This record gives sequence, structure tokens and C-alpha cells, in this order.
Amino acid sequence: MTLRLAINGYGRIGRCFLRALRESPHRDRWQVVAINEPADLASIEYLTRFDSTHGRFPGVVESTDGALRIDGQPIAVTHETDPAAVDWAAMEIDVLVECSGQYGTRAALQAFLDAGCPRVLLSHPGHSAEDVDATIVFGTNHDTLTGAEKIVSNASCTTNAVVPVLDLLDKAYGVDQAILTTIHSVMNDQPLIDGYHHTDLRRTRSAMQSIIPVATGLARGVERLLPGLAGRVQAKAIRVPTLNVSAIELALSMRQPVSASTVNHLLAEAARDHHHARLAYTEQPHASIDFNHDPHSAVIDGGQTRVGGERLLSLLIWFDNEWGFASRMVDVVHHWHHRWPTTDTLDSLQESPQ
Repeated sequence: MTLRLAINGYGRIGRCFLRALRESPHRDRWQVVAINEPADLASIEYLTRFDSTHGRFPGVVESTDGALRIDGQPIAVTHETDPAAVDWAAMEIDVLVECSGQYGTRAALQAFLDAGCPRVLLSHPGHSAEDVDATIVFGTNHDTLTGAEKIVSNASCTTNAVVPVLDLLDKAYGVDQAILTTIHSVMNDQPLIDGYHHTDLRRTRSAMQSIIPVATGLARGVERLLPGLAGRVQAKAIRVPTLNVSAIELALSMRQPVSASTVNHLLAEAARDHHHARLAYTEQPHASIDFNHDPHSAVIDGGQTRVGGERLLSLLIWFDNEWGFASRMVDVVHHWHHRWPTTDTLDSLQESPQ
């Protein structure tokens, strides 16, 4: 049976999700049947076909009769700003992929369920842990999905990059304290030139002329996934004038003695392990552009591993903040789908005594 998907919010992540699905082994079994995006159809078609970061779309993109067509398959396009105004039920979708970033509370997300979406996958964290049924970092806790969830968060790109690495290190050596610095490419909440653009005064400055510190919820996101580290993680973030690919600098105080060689061996082995297949390891002299369109959640740069004394550890992690994250959304939908109750299971539940 074909899995029917819809996308709400067709910006950077929405378009990357469609592309990642097109390049995935699941593409013949999945179909995006609807997109809700306020922009006009001509712009939607154009930005699907051409992308300054990821290149031309690897297929035929057209628009006819109010629909976007990908390789001849029609995708209904609506332009509503209120999710309740879309007749999702009539589209008979299995999952709505929410990529607008505008909905993070249980009450706001309930509007999608009430409008006929049986399940929602968020491309961002919920405002709190209670606002979603599960927050998933694939490779760390995806096996906790039961199939009964209605609202699942794919966390954030930075959380997907750092949590698997922190989890490995904490289990192997014990993490006493962690300070995480995200070095992130520019985002669309920043202006090209100085302007009245944001209440955070730093974000009023030109994105392409400065390195700009910004607020981040990364520490909260890490602690949500790794509660054993609660109270021991701090984070900060800076935006840098590059179009794509980001990095995380980890400064860690370890509970056991470590060396650069033993830590690198642990991480390199994890990258070869099928359970951690979304991690990669390298010691090549890379620059950030080398990881554009890289599907991994994180690429550990072993050449940058440093140890001070025996317990102060510094690591550098690269990640494509668009493509890697969109690829994990595809993974989560695939895994979640296989946990859903089958028709036989539902029938047996309905026939069982109360």
C-alpha cells in the first residue's frame, strides 16, 4: 500500500524533505499528495526545480491545473494560512509533515488532527516535551516509537547532530559537564542588510557581513533526549555568513580519563556500526562545503579532536543542517510507519473483551 504524505510549509526543510524522499529507496512506496504553502504556485514550481544550495531537482517538475507535478505525479497545492481551512481528510493522507515551524503547542497541533490529519511529524521541537507524543533523534531513541503516537517531533538539526555523539561518550566515559557551541550557517530570520528585523538586536544586523551570536535552545533539547545529563549541559550559537553546512564544537569535562586516540576509535567504530549508520567519521582535511548534501546526522572530524590533561575533551562535528535533517525525517516516517498497527491488529483489538 502506498504511504500518502502531505507537507505543510514548503520552505527550506519542506523542499528538502521532498527532494530527500525523491532520492530515498522508499520513493516508489511513498507519495506526497498535498502541499499547503501560502506562496503562489509559479514560485513553488520554480524553487522546487532550482535550488542554490542543492542544485537542480533530480526529476521533472511541472505545474498544471493548480497542482505541482513531480515526474508526472500530481501534488495538490493549497495556499491556506490556517491549517484548519485545509480539508486534509479528503486527501486521505497517512502523515502530515509540518515544516512551517509555526506550530509547537499541543493546542495548535491539535488543529491538524481535528482537520483530518491522522498523524503529524514536526520539523522542529515542540515547545515542551508534553506538547508532543515523542521527540525522536534517529539512531538514539527511534526504537521507542510504538506506532500509537499522533504527534512526533524530529527534534532539531543540531540536536540530531550532537545527541548521538554525547550519548556514546557518556556511556563510554561519563560526561561531567558539556558546553556546546553551534557554528551555524545563516537562516532566513536574518536580513541581508541591517534593518528592523527582529527583537534580538543582533539579528537586525546583516547576515552576510558578520559572525553573529544568537540564542539557542540546544541545551534544553539535549536534556530532553538525554535526561541523565540534566543540569550539566550549556549551549551557545553563532551564525556565520555561509549558505549551508554547520558545525558543533563540543567542550566536555569527562568523568574518566580519555585520550584523543581512544575517543576517535570509539567514534569511528560507531560510524561503522549499522545501529549508528547516520554517523560518519573522517580525518581528511575538510572544509564545510565538502559536507553540502551529506545525508548523515553528524560527521565527526577526528583530526580536530583534542584532549587537555586527561579529562578535558574537545570535538568538532560537521552536519548539513538542511539535507541531513530532512533525511532523518524520511527515516523517522519510515520507522514510524512500520510500528503502526496493522488492519489485523486493529480488528483483534476491537474484538477483544473490554
